[in-house]
Amino acid sequence: MSTKERIILGVDPGTAVTGYGIIKVVRNKPQILVLGTIELYKLGDHYVKLHRIFERISRLLKEYCPNELAIESPFYGKNVQSMLKLGRAQGVAMAAALAYGIPIYEYAPRKVKMSITGKGAASKEQVAAMLSQIAGLTESPKKFDATDALAVAICHFYQTNKPLAEGKTFNSWKDFINQNPKRIK
Repeated sequence: MSTKERIILGVDPGTAVTGYGIIKVVRNKPQILVLGTIELYKLGDHYVKLHRIFERISRLLKEYCPNELAIESPFYGKNVQSMLKLGRAQGVAMAAALAYGIPIYEYAPRKVKMSITGKGAASKEQVAAMLSQIAGLTESPKKFDATDALAVAICHFYQTNKPLAEGKTFNSWKDFINQNPKRIK
């Protein structure tokens, strides 16, 4: 995958709130373009909610022209009906991307948290705090669904880029620090 300029749409699907975050990768650094939520809890009908998700994701795709969609995969819960509804929300977001010919990448919630914070069981607050350092997020949005979506986009960026120069290998953190003293704050 090219490390040149590209745009990634991250989605945290939900039937009450769906989060989205779009980053632009310039010179191998993520920059936040937009961050927000699709509020669905006031809509009674499940199919109306799905239609709203599809419409909003489609508008984001049309407006920002992302190269890739990164989406959080559903996690197994005790309530099968909730999981089914979550899967449908994910499906309509994916269908919107497919309609625009955009490749889709799925990431498990633990993988996203591990990628951002180094802990697979990190809290939403910890993820948001790390995003402020990684991508310059200046203020936390009202809903963590937006920062979760941004985390999915940045996780995808990390998974598809090689930030280190070709040929460099490190045997330990100490080795990395010795070879990269300017990267330590």
